[in-house]
Amino acid sequence: MLPKEEALKGVKLFVLDMDGTVYLSDTPIEGALDFIREVEEDPDRDYIFFTNNASRVPSVYVEKLARMGICVDERHVVTAGDVCAEYLKVNYPGARIYLNGTPVLEKNWKEKGLKLVEEDPDVCVQSFDTTLTYQKLDRICHYIRNGVPFIATHMDVNCPTDYGYMPDCGAMCSLITASTGVKPRFLGKPWKETVDMITEITGYKPEEIAFVGDRLYTDVRTGVDNGCKGFLVLTGEADMQTVAESDVKPTCIYESLNEMRKYL
Repeated sequence: MLPKEEALKGVKLFVLDMDGTVYLSDTPIEGALDFIREVEEDPDRDYIFFTNNASRVPSVYVEKLARMGICVDERHVVTAGDVCAEYLKVNYPGARIYLNGTPVLEKNWKEKGLKLVEEDPDVCVQSFDTTLTYQKLDRICHYIRNGVPFIATHMDVNCPTDYGYMPDCGAMCSLITASTGVKPRFLGKPWKETVDMITEITGYKPEEIAFVGDRLYTDVRTGVDNGCKGFLVLTGEADMQTVAESDVKPTCIYESLNEMRKYL
């Protein structure tokens, strides 16, 4: 693990997680806005937001960030839903897709040209569906059990909130796997497709990028497994006990974005 003052050398793009890193629910984490403003003022550095939370789409996050005083356009926000949509276009062109996702994700994917269906799908996708029903679970399990490929937007088990945690996509997929015996092809962080999309969008090289977040198995692993840096902040899911028990070794650990700001 690199010393805190040394770890930031060479970083030109911070890929910032949102839930548990910049804010909890609708409350900014202390010092996060100051970190973002200092990066904005540095001509040699930039940032974008990337969240595995595919229950929402970039336009929703832009509005949410604006309410917190962070004004960005949709080009600065990428979600696991965007990575999954691109993956489907490349690997399942023209496919009939059964999606368990929120209405805003469904609308977003239709606008991207994806074909969503309720019957006879070519591929099934489970996302972080806060509108999930037993009927939806029964239907996706039926299709997967009968051989339809199983994709998941991301692997997060819990989503941090200001009151604790709520079940995320990974937990929903565990239920489906328990019923069908089939594990999904996960996308989002920490998989290579995410880094590929970030480099294509921004033009930065992997060695110039640092993924910053509160989870070892998604945020940090994305960086350290794909030629980037992976910085852990202790404002969300992970704590030092989690670090001790994990095989993922962060490039560096900071208490928060506020502490990281002091080493910019």
